[in-house]
Amino acid sequence: MASKAYPVATAAAADWRDFLALTKPRVLTLVVFTGLCGLLAAPQSIHPVLGFTAVLCIALGAGAAGALNQWYEADLDAMMARTANRPLPAGRMERQSALHFGVGLGIFSVLLMGLALNVLAAAILAVSILFYVVVYTVWLKRRTPQNIVIGGAAGAFPALIGWAAATGRVETLPVLLFALVFLWTPPHFWALALFINSDYARAGVPMLPAVAGQRATRVQILLYTVPMAAAAVAPWAMGLTGAIYGVGASLLSAMFLLLAAQVGFSRETDPAKMKAERRLFGFSVLYLFLIFGLVVADKVLA
Repeated sequence: MASKAYPVATAAAADWRDFLALTKPRVLTLVVFTGLCGLLAAPQSIHPVLGFTAVLCIALGAGAAGALNQWYEADLDAMMARTANRPLPAGRMERQSALHFGVGLGIFSVLLMGLALNVLAAAILAVSILFYVVVYTVWLKRRTPQNIVIGGAAGAFPALIGWAAATGRVETLPVLLFALVFLWTPPHFWALALFINSDYARAGVPMLPAVAGQRATRVQILLYTVPMAAAAVAPWAMGLTGAIYGVGASLLSAMFLLLAAQVGFSRETDPAKMKAERRLFGFSVLYLFLIFGLVVADKVLA
């Protein structure tokens, strides 16, 4: 599909709000929160200033990935209603400015993490940025309906980074949290894709509903939710967390499974009437916040 032209920005068009928009603040909130929880759940504490620095680096790294994603996908964003008002497709910023901003932010975040915390945390941060930009954005998104499955790893790194920043190690609990986010990503995004599929289809992005159809997507949402729920309760089953986390994660995962089942067995084809899909998408965001909050609460209150 030919790319839709988008307005060319003037040098003075962009302001600080456009640079902030490049970082995808709504996505950034969840990334920062999971990274912070990974740091707080670690078995050893670090100085508050170093902890703040680690979280700042995670935020800057995620912002860099978001900016480079928008730099590369400006043509796609111009064709989708929900992204058409972003700084590049709306013509408020020069494309080169977004590239320089993203690269500079990414390099600074990795160097600061390495100098202030440790090399392992910096290396994982660098991998997460490159994975999102190169593997997901450049390689997978326009080529395969499995884009979000493999690309979901990019959003799963923050807990690992936070834990590594505090301890200098990667251990079983943060790996399980990584697996949880990795398995959570497909049902989360596919629920969204079901009711905004026309946007993706118009842009030529091969999201699963556009390629395999709604029925197959609904089945996949349910299938991915089962191992996601298992990953959520695994820390309790393995003795890595206590009952506060275990009971809470079990109840939240049961609710997620129920909502996923409603989507899986739904026959609704009109996006405007897809209430089950919207409920699952909305709950999936709350679910991840609560699960990671429980990890920290379990450590503090146990």
